Parts: sequence; structure tokens; C-alpha cells
Amino acid sequence: MSALLLILALTPLLLAIIYIKQKYTYWARRNVPFLKPRFPYGNFHALDRKSIADVSREAYEQMKDFGSFYGAYFFLQPLITITDPDLIKLVFIKDFNFFPDRGMYFNERDDPLSAHMFAIEGNKWRSLRQRLSPTFTSGKMKMMFPTLAAVGENFSEFLIEEIGGGKVVEVKDFMAKLTTDIIGSCAFGIECNSFKDPQGRFRQFGKKVFETPPHGSLVRLALKSFPDIARRLRIKALHEDASQFFYDVVRDTVNYREKSGVERKDFLSLLIDMKKDGVDFTMDEIAANSFIFFGAGFETSSSNQTFCLYELARHPDYQEKARQNVLDALRKHGGMTYEAACDMQYLDQCINETLRLYPSVPVLERRAFQDYKIPGHDVVIPKGMKINVPAFAIHRDERFYPDPDVFNPDRFHPAEAAKRHICTFIPFGEGPRICIGLRFGMMQSRVGLATILSKFRISTCSETPNPLEYSSKTSVLIPKEGLWLRVDPL
Repeated sequence: MSALLLILALTPLLLAIIYIKQKYTYWARRNVPFLKPRFPYGNFHALDRKSIADVSREAYEQMKDFGSFYGAYFFLQPLITITDPDLIKLVFIKDFNFFPDRGMYFNERDDPLSAHMFAIEGNKWRSLRQRLSPTFTSGKMKMMFPTLAAVGENFSEFLIEEIGGGKVVEVKDFMAKLTTDIIGSCAFGIECNSFKDPQGRFRQFGKKVFETPPHGSLVRLALKSFPDIARRLRIKALHEDASQFFYDVVRDTVNYREKSGVERKDFLSLLIDMKKDGVDFTMDEIAANSFIFFGAGFETSSSNQTFCLYELARHPDYQEKARQNVLDALRKHGGMTYEAACDMQYLDQCINETLRLYPSVPVLERRAFQDYKIPGHDVVIPKGMKINVPAFAIHRDERFYPDPDVFNPDRFHPAEAAKRHICTFIPFGEGPRICIGLRFGMMQSRVGLATILSKFRISTCSETPNPLEYSSKTSVLIPKEGLWLRVDPL
């Protein structure tokens, strides 16, 4: 009797072990090289203590000599990581119809701001992308530029007053104040005044969304892996108070402008005009896409400028060359004009080299819309499988960039950049789902960096981190701690 009870007790455990082993042989049974998983997290057990950038690079370095792709597991779920630029080009561009979605978690019912263009899928995404693309043309950027330049001038005055004869500052916070004010003004038409009011609600909720997300890395991955279950459980992707704040701001601003007839040259006005012209925009859609315009522009641009200043502080010769490029453009065009900002080639090279070393999204994601046979291989990516593209790791591969961890803006001289495969530099993604706001992001970075370089010299100090570590709390690339640099007036 005791033996029978023992057998009955152990049978479920034995069946569970057999089931787990069977799940973890998915790639072996298909003769695909794979990372050895560890139960229960598969290959993502280190995310509670390491950034996704570091985890993905370690895996990439371990597997890059095994071919164009390799298998991995998230919990018991298989996924595939592709590393070959030609295959990435197929997924992002040529065979895009097989991989149109990012597979991000969003919850339109309970968390409407999460259903923005970066996350939504299928025909709804196609329709929205088509409707919003005209708002990010060069002409629209030029129209919004005076607003952006005015914030840059306020930033310059703030720096002069704050720094005085020279000071050690936490650069990430300074740049986040700048991008908060730029996005607040260019997206919502609201003067955030983060320089004089660092505790302002835009600044505080912006920090909360990106620096302290509501869920840890593993939970965020689980939401993307099991979205239907998460939606049934009514799990939200955003902090409720932050979501409500941004929704209320958009709703109140739209209602005020529609009633009063007030017009501004900003992103929200463009959406309102499209609504007036018969485009079927709901308030939820306007709020969600205003939010992602704020979120993407606030975090990615401030991080890019922060990392760029960090590298220029460590390389004074490149800093001086960038400064001269900025001063020449300002003299040529009579100040910070749209034309001046577009005429800073060497500064652009510094920005692009920074994006190579520090892409805001270290791992790009896609999900198979239908079965896809990888050309030249007997391997099928099944419908619904997640595809990872480790941008951070590819950008630091010595096969594409000699001395890959060294900052060198000359890599992005137009003649040099033209020699490289298009998919060895993918900070904004590529193909139909390339970041729609990349022009605006680049313009923000030019204005912020040009404002600083034209008036100040940046250098390292005893508080400057070396080596630089990245936060494990977010899915975007930000410094683990503050990034301190010395700033002195010229």
C-alpha cells in the first residue's frame, strides 16, 4: 500500500519532468543550434540582475559562430534569434508580410495608452501608420523647429545660470529635462518648464514610466509571451496614475482647442487637423499616440545625448571637432535654424556612433504571422513564434566594426557608412516598421548637443562611471546609476 501511494505521488512529478525535457528538445529535434536552457526561465534567468543588452550580447558571442540563427527558450517557449544581416533584411524588409508585428503586449480595453502605434498589430497598425506618416515629413519637422529651438534657448540659459564657472552635473537628468520640455511643447503645446520646476508632473511621470516600470524584466517578457492570458487577467502595461495623467492632459487639451479654435504648430494639432479632415481618430487613439510620441522622444533622445556627451568627454579630440562643426553651421546660417541643424554632418556622425554603441532598444522583436521557411535551410519558423534581433550585440561585432567597443565617429562618414550592410546598423529598426519619429529624434539630439557644445566643454571627473553599467530594470538602455560629467563654460 505504501509503495502504491509513493508511485501515485511521484507519477505527476515524473510526468512533469518528461514534459519539460520534451519542451526543451524543440530545437535539438530540428537540428538547430541552441542555447542550453535552465528551468524555469529558459535562457533568461539572468535578467533580474543584468540588462537585456548584456544578456543578449553574451548569448550572441557564445553562438555567433554557429550560423545565421540560433534557438533559445523563454520559460518553456521556444524562440529564435537571427544574427545574419541578410536574414535580418529578409525579416525586416523583403519578407516583411511574414513578420509584420512586434509581439509587444498591449491592453486596449483596460490600458488604452498601451495601444499605440509601436505596439498594435495587423490592419489596425497599417491603417494608423499610413495616417500618421505625413506628420513626420521634413516639412512638418521644419514647421515644428521654432518651438524646438525656443526650448533649446531656454536650456542654454538654464545651463549658464546653473553651471556658472564650472560644475560636476548628473547629465542624464539635465538631458531628460530638455527632452521633457521639447516633447511637452512639440507634442502637447504645454510649457513643462522642467528647468525651473524639476518636480513638474511631466518630468515625474516621464521618469516613472521609463525608470521604474510597473513590472520587472521577466514579467514584461511573460506579458509578451502570453498576451491573451494577461489580457484576460486585465494586467496593465503602464502605471495607472501615469497613464491617467497623460490621458487627461490629451483629452483636456484637445477639447480646449476644438472649442476655442486655438492652433499650434505641434504634433497634437496635426492629429486634431487630421480628425477635422475626416480621419477616424478616437480619443483613445489620439491619447495613445501622443503618449508614445512623448515616451519615445523623451527617453531615447535624452539617453542618446547623455551617452554621446559621455563619449565626447572621454575623447576631447572628437569633442573639439564636433564643436567646430556646430560653430561653423551656426555662423553659416545665422544661429540655430532648421538649416543649421541639418548642416552638422560631423555631429551627426557622433550621434550615429553613439546609437551604434548604445541603441535605445537593445533587442528588436518580431513575431511570425505565418509559417516561414528560412531560405537555404530546412528550418521553419512557425506561426506565432517570437524572433529576436540583438541590435546591441550586432553593433558591437568586430566582423562589422573593428575595435567595436571603441567610440569612433569616422565610422559614419558617408563614404564609410555606404560600405556596410544596411542591417548592421539598426538603432531604429528597419523596413516598414522602422521608427516613425527618427527624424524628430535626430533633430532633438542635434539641438541639445549643439546647444551644449557651442557654449561648454565637457570632461570626465572622479564620479564618471568607468566601465559604464546598464540598468536591469528597464527594457531600454539607460545607465545603471547617474552619469556624472564636469561641464565648464568655454
